[in-house]
Amino acid sequence: MILAAWDAYSDKHTDADGWPYDEVSYGWRMVQRDSEIWRAFQEIRSSARELLATAGVQLQHINAGDVEPRWTWQLGELTRALEQLEALQSGHAKVREARRTSPPVSQEKFVDSLAERNEEAWGYLDTWATQGRALLDIHTVALKAPPRILSAAPAPTAAAAARRQVGRRG
Repeated sequence: MILAAWDAYSDKHTDADGWPYDEVSYGWRMVQRDSEIWRAFQEIRSSARELLATAGVQLQHINAGDVEPRWTWQLGELTRALEQLEALQSGHAKVREARRTSPPVSQEKFVDSLAERNEEAWGYLDTWATQGRALLDIHTVALKAPPRILSAAPAPTAAAAARRQVGRRG
């Protein structure tokens, strides 16, 4: 929804070449978009690593004929994007911590740090928005896949067990 709203805004407020009619308003709307998409991702950020790990395991257990070739690539892209998002959050956390423990960081510097983090995160968050569907697709196929039957040696018959016992005594 955030991406669709941004596309609609951008289409309405830019010329045919993609240049904004009002750069200041467009810039502020872009900051709002970046903040909204960062907040939306926070709902899954804490479990994103587990989602990726689960999809990786599920992918290994899906029959090869049911696996979409793009899924491995998509999981790799999502992993790389998550690593970058974590690095950006870590950098912003340092600014936030400095604000608490050091001589006061100005409100402007803090807000700039937040806006910078969100702006730099845009591409990585867009990766999650566009490629994250793979997690659901893998899960859906994994749920429909027949359970794997563990191959185990059949239990010996009573006659075979008796022959082994006789052979050991003799």
